[in-house]
Amino acid sequence: MAMQPKRRKYIKDFRGKMRGVSSRGAELSFGEFGLKAQEVAWVTGQQIEAARRAITHELRKGGRVWIRIFPDKPVSAKPAGKRMGGGKGDIAKYVVTVRPGRILFEVAGATEEIVKLAFARAAAKLPIKTKFITAFKNTPQGIAETN
Repeated sequence: MAMQPKRRKYIKDFRGKMRGVSSRGAELSFGEFGLKAQEVAWVTGQQIEAARRAITHELRKGGRVWIRIFPDKPVSAKPAGKRMGGGKGDIAKYVVTVRPGRILFEVAGATEEIVKLAFARAAAKLPIKTKFITAFKNTPQGIAETN
C-alpha cells in the first residue's frame, strides 16, 4: 500500500514552488549511513515504498531502516479524454517535495558495502540523483557518490 496521510484539513493543495535547498532533515539523525538528495523533485508514495523494499531486501534483516520523508502533498489529475473546465480533478497521488540536501533514508546495523549496494538499488527507484553519506569521518568528508 502506498504511503499517504490518514486525513487532511483541506483536500487539495496548490502546486507550489520547487526551489532552494533543504535546511531541515539535512543531517543524519538516526542511522550510520544515509541517502541524500542532490536534485529537486516530487517523490511519490509508490517510489518511496519501492525504494524501501529494495533496501530491506538487500539488507536481509541485517539492519534498521528509517524513512525520513513522507508524501503529504496531494496531486490532482483529470481523467484522459476529459474536456477542459469542470473544476480541479480528483487526487491521483501523494508526493513529497524533495530539495537538495534532504536525507531520504537512513540505515544502521549493517556493513558499509551492503548498505552502499542497497542504496544503489534504492536510488534506481527514485526520480532524482542521490549521494551516499556516512556518519564516520574516516572517509573524505564522509561522502561517496552513488548515482
